[in-house]
Amino acid sequence: MEDVLDLYAEPEDPKRPRVCFDECPYQLISETRQPLPGKPGRPQRYDYEYKREGTCNLFMFVQPHVGWRHVKITDQRTKADFAQCMKDLVDLHFPDAELIRVTLDNLNTHTPAALYEAFEPAEARRIIRKLEFHYTPKHGSWLNMAEIEFSVLAGQCLDRRLPDTTTVSSEVAAWEAERNAERATINWRFTTDKARSNHHNQFGKVLGGEQTAEWPKSSENHQQGTGEGSLFSFVSALVRVFRALALRRRLAFCW
Repeated sequence: MEDVLDLYAEPEDPKRPRVCFDECPYQLISETRQPLPGKPGRPQRYDYEYKREGTCNLFMFVQPHVGWRHVKITDQRTKADFAQCMKDLVDLHFPDAELIRVTLDNLNTHTPAALYEAFEPAEARRIIRKLEFHYTPKHGSWLNMAEIEFSVLAGQCLDRRLPDTTTVSSEVAAWEAERNAERATINWRFTTDKARSNHHNQFGKVLGGEQTAEWPKSSENHQQGTGEGSLFSFVSALVRVFRALALRRRLAFCW
């Protein structure tokens, strides 16, 4: 976690750009009936029935501190697709960069080995030399700011029925051009200090080179047997007694 957060906190360096990378599927849906056009005081109306047209995949590249993003649309998500995305990152989007630092999750296709499977060894090595992968921790993909950009894309562009990849590509390209023109950035506020403060029970505190964990207050109170815990136990026992008496009266009445 701290590796990714420290990377986010570094100043921007054009020679060593920071790029967040992620992917997600998108369901293609077509209409079974022609929607009724909108009128003054009445929005456009759609029928509740629709037809599934398969899925496509969206690859997201985003520089959250610069305000640049690019979405690549493919039919599927394979190791070869990931390798081609990394090649595009090196040769098309940042050809003059000395090193591209990529934040991504631990998906099984997100490995340097994928490039060796897609390209010749010399070509794969050339691409990998210009890449530095920073993986989010397991169950911590929310640290990848590309997911935030996907949320914006879903709310501003993909919240409707699109029937094919051609339409998706056209609509996403228009959204991408407008958002890049605005140079919309992401205001990331979760820092390493906040992570240590909020998760000190998991990480512990580093004191004098030794790590000591702190117990939650609730566990400490439970061990000491505070008055509040004793009162709660008494009330719980009293409730169980009344429930038992009520059950006995019901059984006696039925008998």
